[in-house]
Amino acid sequence: MRQLMKIYRLSIVLILMAFALPSLAQPEKDKKKKSPPTGTPVLWREPVDIQTRNLLLGAGGEAMKPNLSKVTFIKDKTGGYSKKYLVKDASGKEWVAKLGKEAQTDTAANRLLWAVGYETEIAYLIPRLTIVGKGTFENVRLEARPKSVDRIGDWKWETNPFEGKPEFQGLKVMMVLINNWDIKDSNNEILAARNAAGQNELRYIISDLGGSFGKTGGFFARSRNKPSDFVKADFIEEVKGDVIDFNYGGKNQKLFENISVADAKWIGRYLGQLSDEQIRDAFRSANYKPEDVEALSRAVRSRIDALNNVSTTVASRP
Repeated sequence: MRQLMKIYRLSIVLILMAFALPSLAQPEKDKKKKSPPTGTPVLWREPVDIQTRNLLLGAGGEAMKPNLSKVTFIKDKTGGYSKKYLVKDASGKEWVAKLGKEAQTDTAANRLLWAVGYETEIAYLIPRLTIVGKGTFENVRLEARPKSVDRIGDWKWETNPFEGKPEFQGLKVMMVLINNWDIKDSNNEILAARNAAGQNELRYIISDLGGSFGKTGGFFARSRNKPSDFVKADFIEEVKGDVIDFNYGGKNQKLFENISVADAKWIGRYLGQLSDEQIRDAFRSANYKPEDVEALSRAVRSRIDALNNVSTTVASRP
């Protein structure tokens, strides 16, 4: 009987300890939690070197180009329209490989945004890439995943530190200029990193620009990476007072209801400094066919001119 009582008491003690241990361990666990990164929010930097920017290489330049002598599969990346893999190049750098028709649009759009000062991903389009463990693919966009940069989540179109500022209004104009109809928060990212001066920054970027260079249209009429649609699409419908009515039928249409002539001219002033050759390079960087490079470049130049002449061009319509 005594033995049974001892066993019973021991069991009670063990049960109580089992319940107590998680709560005792909790403070230690809390100590290990990282504080969210802090820093100066950055969406755009004034591009004082627009005319010399290399749109073939983009934000990463020559220095960040992947070593393609051996690219190996790490794991699948889920989410989004396109098939994606996390891969590692021969130097040990990690990249997200995007396959399919969005790889080209993502790259070309990335170049145009970077050219006029917006923070972007570091990305390169590889015309033909063998991924060990997966196969060989055409037109693969590699997007850098440097260890020194923390990806801390989405930012919202409706609520962010740049609301009402010229660079945010300019970003909205850029989305219409490239016909990016897939405007949603989950395509945005905040990157925590240090700048050249060693200061912490929170870089607000649009990570996925794949739904571009087609037509925005209605739900069933939208297209991506279809140059013939992009070339034929109207850009500016009319000016109502000081507000521009763009031909935009994509997601989040309300965002584009308060863009003024001044907003258009603000971003148009920077876009207008790009040479025709630089605009072509944005599409060459994405391995478009020569005829598509020419057609897309002419259409982009036409849209840039429309932004810079909006007050007179639209008013002259019958």
